[in-house]
Amino acid sequence: MRNFTIDKAKESIDKVVTIDGWLYNMRSSGKILFMIVRDGTGFIQCIIMKNQIGEDRFAELKHLTQESSLSVTGSIREDKRSPWGYEMDVQNVNVHHEIKEEYPIQLKEHGVGFLSQYRHLWIRTPSQRAVLKIRAEVIQGTRDFLNENGFVNFDSPILTGSAPEGTTSLFELDYFDEKAYLSQSGQLYQEAGAMAFGRVYCLGPTFRAEKSKTRRHLTEFWMVEPEMAYCDIKESLQIQEGMVSYLINRILTNCDSELKVLKRDTSKLEKIKAPFPRVTYKEILELLNKNDREKKWGDDITGLDETIISENFEQPVFITHFPSDSKPFYMKTTPTDSSTVLGADLMAPEGYGEIIGGSQREDDLETILSKIEKAGLNPEAYQWYIDIRRFGSVPHCGYGMGIERFTAWMCGTDHIRETIPFPRTIERIYP
Repeated sequence: MRNFTIDKAKESIDKVVTIDGWLYNMRSSGKILFMIVRDGTGFIQCIIMKNQIGEDRFAELKHLTQESSLSVTGSIREDKRSPWGYEMDVQNVNVHHEIKEEYPIQLKEHGVGFLSQYRHLWIRTPSQRAVLKIRAEVIQGTRDFLNENGFVNFDSPILTGSAPEGTTSLFELDYFDEKAYLSQSGQLYQEAGAMAFGRVYCLGPTFRAEKSKTRRHLTEFWMVEPEMAYCDIKESLQIQEGMVSYLINRILTNCDSELKVLKRDTSKLEKIKAPFPRVTYKEILELLNKNDREKKWGDDITGLDETIISENFEQPVFITHFPSDSKPFYMKTTPTDSSTVLGADLMAPEGYGEIIGGSQREDDLETILSKIEKAGLNPEAYQWYIDIRRFGSVPHCGYGMGIERFTAWMCGTDHIRETIPFPRTIERIYP
């Protein structure tokens, strides 16, 4: 068990410690070696003096290559000139594995295609470490927020015999001579859980077989899906903006060093304050058409549309009351307008697009039966779901937030493929 890690440097001033890590970079200046070491928790510069370590050992270490694994023992001292704030005066270096060939990812610019081929090594770099550390904080923060607000973790299956939004964008597989699918959402099962526990959520991988190549799409991504019994759309939106606000503050507080590595303009995140604007789909069409988009009722809001929307709102904005015909069967029709549903998408500013989609669910038995039939779905596959309306139905709501999209927004990254350890797209399933 490691007694010291680089992230504990502040607590170890003037102490002799050992870092178990890897060589990230090294340069020499006569009788001094400047060795940058990483250990998974951070980076630190280690100063090796020839007269301290001996001429022969100094010559051996001088030829160490990038990513060689080693243990470095020395004294920690504060150094305000260092980008990390601390340095180590080295007393001894124990090399575990010296790399004898050229490391594939050199300290220079590489194309994304090349880096994706070496994703298993790319994740070692400072920027990728920062992104994935923020992702981990988003996931933990999401769980903490929901747990602290009365939600129960209720896992949905990944293998399913039915789909919440039809089977056209699902991965089909053979399940003991039956058709099954990789889940595109855990929502339907969360609705069952809400009737048992009141408030539930699942957080895990979901899959979409859409042949999309945009910077906002993956074929495997992670999503958190809360569901709430005795809840209407108004309360649901308040919970959503509360969760988003909580996560932003948590990232700003706990991931300051990672945001600095990424050169993220945090002033834009600091301005995010609830409540967020609510704008109807109809009003959004009017806004887009003023920007020469020529949108008509029922049209999708695309990537360029999302960019235009974000340019008009510094805050995240809820788009509400989408057309009924363009939304899944489970969304409740607006009582005062049968052409729309009680649903909302939350659009992030800065062009990051939709990060949350949710709705009030249809809770009337006859209506859900009619909607399933209208959607061309087999009612037999949804009998368990229909039973939720047959036995103790109540008004209920839920939403789904994409972990990668939210993380991309927090990090200011251009493509969500960098916000998951090993991205899956229509063009990549390696490594």
